Amino acid sequence: MADTIATAKAALEKIVLNPAHHDLLAVVKAARNGAVYGAKVRLPHALVMVLLFRPGTLRQKLSLVFRATRTHARNLARFAFIYKLTCYVLKHYGATPGKEGRYDSFVAGLLGGYVVFGGRSRKSGKISSVNQQIVVYVFARVVLALARLAVKPEGGTGLPLVSRERVSARISHYAWPVFAATSWAAVMHLFRYHPDDLQPSLRSSMTYIYQQSDHWDSLRNFIWHNK
Repeated sequence: MADTIATAKAALEKIVLNPAHHDLLAVVKAARNGAVYGAKVRLPHALVMVLLFRPGTLRQKLSLVFRATRTHARNLARFAFIYKLTCYVLKHYGATPGKEGRYDSFVAGLLGGYVVFGGRSRKSGKISSVNQQIVVYVFARVVLALARLAVKPEGGTGLPLVSRERVSARISHYAWPVFAATSWAAVMHLFRYHPDDLQPSLRSSMTYIYQQSDHWDSLRNFIWHNK
């Protein structure tokens, strides 16, 4: 039995280390890494947010944690699989076989984003809250990266005028305080007058901090407890 297992392991090891299989196996490993990373990121976050802020029994809360973790892990795995597989197909069967095209990653990301994160629930017709959080997270980082590219000094990828060295330096110095202030001003205004249009988890957190802090009827729920 031990010899059979060792032989099978050696055969598999030979396959996964064969350079001829590398690009296809990278698709499989990307899906594996997406699932693992998604579970690692979502599980502790969901545990804290659900156990502390969601009503319900312990069983109901654990069920919510499991579903959120499963959704995050599954969707990152699916996206990674579609992205890497599309890149593989475009590289080997595209306009210049064997060579990666300049826009292959954009096309692959577009397809994966549409298939995995662009859909709605078949039961409720709503967009998954987990998918909303992932996409908004990615969008925020994309905007920040594009802002940095826009003011890169001349000769790089910067835009006219703002990429001039002196102008770029001043914008880079003052941009973050302005961005931080206007972001918080906007979210507080929206929370005050249009709370239903904010993302549910953000609205829940802000309700806890800014609305429920207006109410207490004893020392107990002024310091030790919220309600």
